[in-house]
Amino acid sequence: MNHRSFTEEFLRFDTTDCREAAAQSWFRERLDEFGFETVEWTADADRLAGHPSFPDDPGEIAVADRPSVAGILEFGDPDAGPALVLNGHIDVVPADDELWESDPFEPTWNGDDLIARGAADMKSGLATCVFAALDVRDAVDAGELDLDGRIVVESVVGEEEGGIGAAAAALDNPYPFERDAAVVAEPTDLTVVTATEGSVMKRLELTGRSAHAATRWVGESVLPHFERIRHAFEELEAERGERVRHPLYEGFPVPWPVCVGRVEAGSWASSVPASLTAEIRIGVAPGETVVEVEAEYGERLAEVVAESEWLSEHPPTFERFSVQFESAETDADEPVVAALQAAMDGVGLADTTAHGATYGADSRHFVGAGTPTVLFGPGTVEQAHFPNETIRWRDVETARETLAATARRYLAEN
Repeated sequence: MNHRSFTEEFLRFDTTDCREAAAQSWFRERLDEFGFETVEWTADADRLAGHPSFPDDPGEIAVADRPSVAGILEFGDPDAGPALVLNGHIDVVPADDELWESDPFEPTWNGDDLIARGAADMKSGLATCVFAALDVRDAVDAGELDLDGRIVVESVVGEEEGGIGAAAAALDNPYPFERDAAVVAEPTDLTVVTATEGSVMKRLELTGRSAHAATRWVGESVLPHFERIRHAFEELEAERGERVRHPLYEGFPVPWPVCVGRVEAGSWASSVPASLTAEIRIGVAPGETVVEVEAEYGERLAEVVAESEWLSEHPPTFERFSVQFESAETDADEPVVAALQAAMDGVGLADTTAHGATYGADSRHFVGAGTPTVLFGPGTVEQAHFPNETIRWRDVETARETLAATARRYLAEN
């Protein structure tokens, strides 16, 4: 099975909504066939409930029948060299068939472009990790390289839900050796990403007073109150963009974005809306904590409440929900970054400077466990979660060559 056919078959698995088990079984079987030593682990909900990324209630964390899988290749005296992890997540977000021009889970080719759910985010990148590792082994077997150390290819579950598989591995190392560095093959458009943004998810609930639409003046609509809060948050977003600076985020028009992603208000067209629920994602800069940013938005909300007699008497709730993402950053001087940049230069990629990303990734779990981690992979985040998700295959091949060169250099020099 070659790289292309492996990726096509991989993409046919529907790994949405906690359905990763079949794909992971297939992935592990392929690793076994390719000669990897395989390892499998399943997250413990009670352990994750104590982690800041996850809900406090273990019952809200879906872990059953969701194994994460890894394959290990050892070279020379493996304990005399470093262990490099090449990581990717197997889960994908749902696909609305009506918005796609083809079956999301039947890979379709348009010339050099591969179209499928997960093509960019990030099964192509994960498949590339497998074949990059095999390329290193082939070079060692051919006598072209003399290396000590290990390459670990890791397929984890639940990244879109806070990083269930990666967090579990960070909390309880599934390997009998330490991990020295990692590359997460997220779609970075073949650039180096050393910093990822965090986020805090908050649910805002407002209470008004219902009334018949014909006499709406005797009611209290929640909508004007929500608009004042939304504008206050947008003003704080702009203030933070000026005040909280980071050299890798200067090019973003909104470096620490706030997104009101969902709003539900009222119960009937002929009634004044007396309730509103809004779900909000708030960006957290590298170097900040979720708690710090959460408090800042809480204080701004309190100011809006204090200016309103109604809200003061009927205070809104503003609570966390879902999963939280801490920000993460790896120093650009780390050996794994240098190895990647040298490999990129060797394959002719012009932009080897470090970048920041406004999304979160599993890299934060590695960094939190003390493992220097960089993001690099084919595809662009602009295609992630999109209908007709597409990746250029020539970029996949370039990523494979680059990751193999990165691993060779890192194992040889560290």
